[in-house]
Amino acid sequence: MKPIAQLFVTCIVDTLYPQIGEAVVDVLERAGVQVQFPVEQTCCGQPAFNAGLRDQARPMAMHTIGIFEDTPGSVVVPSGSCAAMIRHGYLELFAGDPAWLERARKLAARTFEFSEYLVDVLGITDVGASFPGRLTYHASCHQLRDLKVKEQPRLLLQSVRSSGFVELPESQDCCGFGGVFSVEHPELSAAMLERKIHNIAKSQADVVVACDAGCIIHINGGLQRQGLPGCAMHLAEILNLRSNSRKTNEHEA
Repeated sequence: MKPIAQLFVTCIVDTLYPQIGEAVVDVLERAGVQVQFPVEQTCCGQPAFNAGLRDQARPMAMHTIGIFEDTPGSVVVPSGSCAAMIRHGYLELFAGDPAWLERARKLAARTFEFSEYLVDVLGITDVGASFPGRLTYHASCHQLRDLKVKEQPRLLLQSVRSSGFVELPESQDCCGFGGVFSVEHPELSAAMLERKIHNIAKSQADVVVACDAGCIIHINGGLQRQGLPGCAMHLAEILNLRSNSRKTNEHEA
């Protein structure tokens, strides 16, 4: 029987990068997963939570729990920050409400970031991807620090055929986006982005891969404003790329 995964697509992916959500579905289905998508899902409440607006974040968290709690399988999120919100933020939001805290804990226990689900749950590090270029990896803050997801994206990228994987200098440093942080502290955000762009250029990579769409927006903006080559892409987009010969053979089969 195929494993079932519920896709929690996130606001930025849904609004600005639907191709990331489509890539997640394609990769998971090729891995033998039956992907389901609860259409009633909305924001997880993280922006309000991070801004200290707990009363506004709580109804969004309740809605998310209500939508997903009776669905089968794991909940897969193509975002370290949103996955961290469900896994950790919800437990903080409902710390004083035993009934909702128990419901939040049950959802947290079956929620995984995309690369974490592939490697740790499915046991997959090679999805048959191919990319004719040089790749590097930016570790987003929530993914690395809250979820402790460090090696999983690297293992997946190192299995991509035809590409050369290089480590990004100071890859663990924040790109400066941080959701509302970039709005509340624009000067600090710009300085952090400048440092990140410098290290990306230093790596000489064609693509810097990230697991959070917010980082991708911020980094691509910095590269474009400086007129630098290369771009940022989501891990799922890279893993969904295959050689023309492989695609042709699979189509004929």
